[in-house]
Amino acid sequence: MNNPITITKSDGTTELFREEKLISSLKRVGAEPETIDEIVRHVSSEMQNGMTTKEIYRHAFELLKKDSTPVAIKYSIRRALFELGPDGFPFEKFVARIFKMWGYETLTDQMVMGVCVPHEMDVVAWNNKELAMVEAKFHNAFGLKSDLKVVLYIKARFDDLAGNLFDYGGVKRKLTQRWLITNTKFSEQAIHYGECQKLKLVGWNYPSHNNLHQIIEQNGLHPITTISSLSAQAKKDLTARNILVCIDLINNPEHLNAIGITGVEAEKIIIEARSIVEHAK
Repeated sequence: MNNPITITKSDGTTELFREEKLISSLKRVGAEPETIDEIVRHVSSEMQNGMTTKEIYRHAFELLKKDSTPVAIKYSIRRALFELGPDGFPFEKFVARIFKMWGYETLTDQMVMGVCVPHEMDVVAWNNKELAMVEAKFHNAFGLKSDLKVVLYIKARFDDLAGNLFDYGGVKRKLTQRWLITNTKFSEQAIHYGECQKLKLVGWNYPSHNNLHQIIEQNGLHPITTISSLSAQAKKDLTARNILVCIDLINNPEHLNAIGITGVEAEKIIIEARSIVEHAK
């Protein structure tokens, strides 16, 4: 490109298109150098002023999928998490699904009493040894981070809850684990404060091991929003039925019939879901 191109970000702001940002995102998911060069050439040649980052991503994803399905799936996970919006309720259910995979029983959208005031808690999870309470912080734009103000607020709520006993699983017990999980990133100050206060922080790329991206990939918990053959409405209908990850849809295909998807269309969706899970292994 000879002339600078201005693109529109997910939060509505604009910036100059920089090839190095696209290259960096493709490198992070393991695309081969030759593939990266080809995708950058294609995308750059078709760039126009005002294009959105979503359009650029979609184009890059389609090119990547032709070359390497596993890498394309990895590239799509972060976008798929945003499709669990626009509000945070499906993301709360998704976080609860992670805790179920870890062997916890879970409830979402709970009102729990602290020493001073009641608090709305996104996820409560428990097993024989632990009682965990989880704030699931959903952002609907890539550029938004959970900053120090968010962590300070959550810490204060947990402090109030720490003084009470709770009856989950038929046992009176104290809070033992305090989690803040977000679909984006944390600011550096938020991380420093959270670590200092012994909060369990999980974001897209934090901590370096067992971050959200790794939890999804390593345990095959790809959101159903990763399935490109599902319409936006079908994704909403399935999440409303608590079908949140591909493996759940594969194991319970009857939910497609329940939302009006049958025959060849349903078979195509299940085949794609199986492909996503198998390529992730």
